[in-house]
Amino acid sequence: MTVLVAFDGSEPAQKALEHAARTFEGQELVLLRVLDSPDGLVDASVGFAKDGLKQLREESRTDLSEDVESVIDTTDVEFRTAVAFGEPTREIVRYANDNDVDHVVVGNHGRDGMARVLLGSVAEQVVRRAPMPVTVVR
Repeated sequence: MTVLVAFDGSEPAQKALEHAARTFEGQELVLLRVLDSPDGLVDASVGFAKDGLKQLREESRTDLSEDVESVIDTTDVEFRTAVAFGEPTREIVRYANDNDVDHVVVGNHGRDGMARVLLGSVAEQVVRRAPMPVTVVR
């Protein structure tokens, strides 16, 4: 079983990772960080843009691994990391579909009222759009 954890380093994402590590012990965990495309790369040449994105992806994987080590003891939990660029909901669902993910775990910031209306909820949109089971951790 492959379990995708949407991980951005925030407290809700850390709780989602802890939950996934406990609940899906022994399963393959994939930690996905979704980044906005870097500013300025739209106007850059294709080659330069690819080099910039590759460097940003590698730096993000390093940062992601460091964030994870602060949350869980990586000697007990096996995981791999992935980085995507774009809108978080779309990229989480796309990655899950393209990589045969069986379950998605996302954290929820717990916004309600006007903040939720204005900011939206990635967790809610992933629940609505993903064809596989999704666990939302508060």
